[in-house]
Amino acid sequence: MLVSTTFVTAILAAGTVSVHPLAAPGKTTLTDDSIRFTIAEQGTFTLQRGPVTAVIVDNSAVDTRDVPEHRAGYNGVASLSHKMRRDNLFVPTYAGLNLEHIHDGTLKVERERFEPRRAGMQLRIIDPFTVELYQPPTPNWKLESCGRYQILPDGMLEYTFECIPRAGLFEKDYIGLFWASYIDRPEEKAIQFRGHESKGPRRKEWIRAVTPRHGVESTHPPAGPLPQIRFEEGFPLTLAFNRSKYVYAEPWYFGISHGMAYVMMFRAQDGIWFAQSPTGGGANNPAWDFQWFIPNYKVDEAYGFVMRAAYIPYESPEQVARDTRRHRVALNSES
Repeated sequence: MLVSTTFVTAILAAGTVSVHPLAAPGKTTLTDDSIRFTIAEQGTFTLQRGPVTAVIVDNSAVDTRDVPEHRAGYNGVASLSHKMRRDNLFVPTYAGLNLEHIHDGTLKVERERFEPRRAGMQLRIIDPFTVELYQPPTPNWKLESCGRYQILPDGMLEYTFECIPRAGLFEKDYIGLFWASYIDRPEEKAIQFRGHESKGPRRKEWIRAVTPRHGVESTHPPAGPLPQIRFEEGFPLTLAFNRSKYVYAEPWYFGISHGMAYVMMFRAQDGIWFAQSPTGGGANNPAWDFQWFIPNYKVDEAYGFVMRAAYIPYESPEQVARDTRRHRVALNSES
């Protein structure tokens, strides 16, 4: 099966240029061995700046005052809170910005659907405001990776992900990666973004996307040409390829939980696909997700993207757009 028959122009030309369009920015210890770090002893570290507190965990089980009864496997941001709402945004036993799947669109993913949960991780402390989750080449896919979580002065989280395939095991000539954020009982399960129907007029408007059930109308790609992403019949990760009728026109989206907005902002150049599930974290707990495809990968070359996440009081979509504009501009001015 085929998601799109059109290649992004830059990706098509990758064989004739020296730098892949999704080349790593070179910001983590995976690609810069001059960065010094220490290793967290208990697999958890708290970042606090401005009004926001984020507790980062590796994929080991954690049971502390800040993250009680956190389950093994779920990595990333175990807890995200704000001075206006002290409770954790995420399902307490799960996480947000959690690296969930590695795949190539084939049934080989059945060997271990959740390999990032199972393979060991190392929590590296760079400074009081920056940590990384490093994962050596995984057993099945041989993908080495490093995700950097940095809290900025105003409490925004910047996440930089870099990876290196150490073997040519991805059969359909792309690497598929998926991240999940499990939201704890929000008022509504919808996500909102600026976009339009993929087969309708290209008039940009606010879209309130609600998927009817898990794996149905679950992913929203960017507008415009897409890379060629093939997958086999029976591919089990239903969130990955079941497209909605929408595409996004601006690379960011948000959801609302208990009077707060959780905003995920991306660089347009990275071609991130939004994704969602109404029950990913349980009956009343949606998953607000995203995925990333690396076409035309080469063994031992580094790839990466940069995004930012905001957790801010909510008034209206226009207010969220206004309060995050500086960060969205900064992300895309670096492109």
